[in-house]
Amino acid sequence: MGKIFIAALVGGLVMFMWEFVAHMVLPLGEMGMRQPTNEDVVLDAVKSGFPESGIYFIPSISPEKMQDEAAAKAWSEKSLASPYAFVVYDPVGRDPGAMGPYLGKQFGSDVLAALVIALVMSLGAVAAGRGALVGAGFGAFSTLAVVVPHWNWYRFPADYLVGQGTTQVVGWALAGLAIAFVMRRRRA
Repeated sequence: MGKIFIAALVGGLVMFMWEFVAHMVLPLGEMGMRQPTNEDVVLDAVKSGFPESGIYFIPSISPEKMQDEAAAKAWSEKSLASPYAFVVYDPVGRDPGAMGPYLGKQFGSDVLAALVIALVMSLGAVAAGRGALVGAGFGAFSTLAVVVPHWNWYRFPADYLVGQGTTQVVGWALAGLAIAFVMRRRRA
């Protein structure tokens, strides 16, 4: 069991380092993200328009009114004539430069995800090439299960889909390669 944890730690570290490259060196992590032309106006509108932390769709309708035919029709017409926004809102400001806690959570998440891959690989002897394929498969799975629905339902931009998908598939392929290498070496 120790080799699985070591492999997960190495795989998580490889993914974490790849994410650094994808976000800080390559444009993958920022694809699809834009800045408003007049940020202060948008911030003032957000502060006055959103009552609490949460995810907001604009234009919106309350779930209770979805069954009201007139309200649903008015929402549909408004949606056709208006721009659309998907906003994650938190009224509490944070220092974007204080990344320590976020980096710690990301690394922990990467190690736990790598542990899942290592556990799957432990079910059979996996050579490095297959490890990369297994990792890429997990990356494709995560993209198809999470990123594609965000693109489909919430209109995340196509370039965001491409950037995140590439980050996931390439990163987990590299991590899978490392996991397989560690597990194979520890077996020998």
